[in-house]
Amino acid sequence: MEAVTRRTFTFTLAGLAVGAAGCSSDEPEGEPKAPAAAGSSPTPTPTPTQPRPGVDYHPFTGGKTGMKNRVLAVKIDNTRPAHPQEGLRSADIVYVEQVEGGETRIMAIFSSHYPKRIGPVRSARISDLHILRQFGKPALAFSGVQSKMKPLIRKAPLYDISQDNGGSAYYRYSGGRPGGRSAPYNLFGDVKGFLKQAPRASRPKDIGFRFGPAPSGGKPLKRFTAHWPAEKLTFTWSAKEKRWLTSHNGQPNGAVEGGVLGGRTVVIQYVRTSRSRFHDFLGSYTPYLHTVGKGRAVVLRDGKAWECTWSRPREEDGTTFKTKAGERMTFAPGQVWVAIVNDGKPFIP
Repeated sequence: MEAVTRRTFTFTLAGLAVGAAGCSSDEPEGEPKAPAAAGSSPTPTPTPTQPRPGVDYHPFTGGKTGMKNRVLAVKIDNTRPAHPQEGLRSADIVYVEQVEGGETRIMAIFSSHYPKRIGPVRSARISDLHILRQFGKPALAFSGVQSKMKPLIRKAPLYDISQDNGGSAYYRYSGGRPGGRSAPYNLFGDVKGFLKQAPRASRPKDIGFRFGPAPSGGKPLKRFTAHWPAEKLTFTWSAKEKRWLTSHNGQPNGAVEGGVLGGRTVVIQYVRTSRSRFHDFLGSYTPYLHTVGKGRAVVLRDGKAWECTWSRPREEDGTTFKTKAGERMTFAPGQVWVAIVNDGKPFIP
């Protein structure tokens, strides 16, 4: 029965009539501009206790805690040698992004809850800067970037809490994994140390998410697999835990704190992937993920899946999700995972 349900849903997705994921008109193909510097395109910041007029929940989770907390983003390794990761169970939003070689890396957003320790921390990518623009001026913790990208980091509206600037907030930690950890998979960070260096980082604001009872429709679904060229991430519904549990390339994605990582809501966001001007030392180009524009998405919650569309007109705007019927898609309160995949076959630019 499960196989039949999955095939039927896949067929329906293929027929979804949505235009290809777009990008903003001022981003040349494969050569995105740096996000505007803070203050060059001011965005009103709602009061911390009321992220959106008339709404008294946290705009990232739908919960009641942490609405005055600062926003911290951390880049986390997502390859097998980096597992299990620590701190991700406390994240509000977990973005999964394609990087060089068809692998993925995580950018975790924290505000409602902070873990004590987070890692393994790894380097940032150009798409991070464009995703983060909708959060205002958050703090970003990362191990570093290639030299050509450093000017863009300096211009971006964020607080640079990289390993170069972080001092004692970063340290090498070999625990949490059988047999220990070796570099570069042993760089961890102290979250209090990160936040101490960004006392004026943005408070949570509306980024387009809506929380509440599920909209009408939705197809019962037990499992969904997101694909990248060299990795796959499977989300399996757990009625007992009321969340989607993850497995990475067929292996359960455990957490150092215990249990399996996963969210109450999962968004599969299909975007156009192109080649940026950046590449690693092996010559593999960094993908640029076009998260500004519009496209299609699949939203998983409560053991069901909804075919949706996403829209983000400008970088400073949040990303909104709507059902095929045109209703605003609501998320289940709790952690949200956003798996950003190519709109088409898995693709290495």
